[in-house]
Amino acid sequence: MTNVITFGTFDLFHYGHLRILERAKILGDRLIVGVSSDELNYRKKNRYPLISEEYRCHIINSLKCVDEVFLEKSLELKRDYIRQYRANILVMGDDWKGKFDHLKCICDVIYLPRTVNISTSCLIEQIRRNSK
Repeated sequence: MTNVITFGTFDLFHYGHLRILERAKILGDRLIVGVSSDELNYRKKNRYPLISEEYRCHIINSLKCVDEVFLEKSLELKRDYIRQYRANILVMGDDWKGKFDHLKCICDVIYLPRTVNISTSCLIEQIRRNSK
């Protein structure tokens, strides 16, 4: 059995999120998703997600392509999460390209292209502009 693991914040869930999860699932038998905690997101982006970690986990867990969800509390624990969930493949968006190559000794690392012209940051900016 091939376990695929991926990670993300998945704030303001959109088509790009769905596409990377669907493409990750195709690579194996099971897809395990680490959803970044509110605190981890604050440390990464200096802002809290608009949607709570509880709701984001529920959304991701509701997708038919996802087999298991857990709360990711630290970027530094990726190796531990990979081992804990017996992942054979780590999938990340290509905006992280090269940043997880050091994990190739314990699993395959695949960087998938992001969906063009959509991101949570762009959506937030568009909402801000339209609300003025």
